[in-house]
Amino acid sequence: MQPAKNMRRSSYLESRILAADPVELIQILYEHALIEVRAARAHQKAGDIAARAKAVAKALAILGELEGSLNHRVGGSISQNLSRLYQYMRRRLLEASMTQQTGPMDEVESLLETLEEGWSAIQHKTAAPASGSYEHATEVHTLAPSSDASEAEYAPQSWCA
Repeated sequence: MQPAKNMRRSSYLESRILAADPVELIQILYEHALIEVRAARAHQKAGDIAARAKAVAKALAILGELEGSLNHRVGGSISQNLSRLYQYMRRRLLEASMTQQTGPMDEVESLLETLEEGWSAIQHKTAAPASGSYEHATEVHTLAPSSDASEAEYAPQSWCA
């Protein structure tokens, strides 16, 4: 990717992250995890092991961010199940990387697509005036900037570099 295009993409992503509500932040993470898993699979098929490793590392970082953002106190069994799912997906990506097979990547992609679709539906429901029934779902992850947090905390991390 050209440096100017990469800079524009990074600036756009940073602006999007800073303006996002909590549900959209999770959706952004799912979106970029999918991008990286798809890139890893494409690089694997092309035989570009270094690029595959970089994409897998970014996907692993995103899954780690998702797991680290879980609020187990509020999320209860939902957050526990998501934690186990994120751990499982990380194991599958590591397996794919070590065995140089795309099957585990395909499985992770499918799981991420399902999660992204679910969060997309939540985002559409929370945007509607009668969104009270979805409030608990939006508190499972705690990625929302607090009023005393610095902007630097919410800048794109290693997963989008």
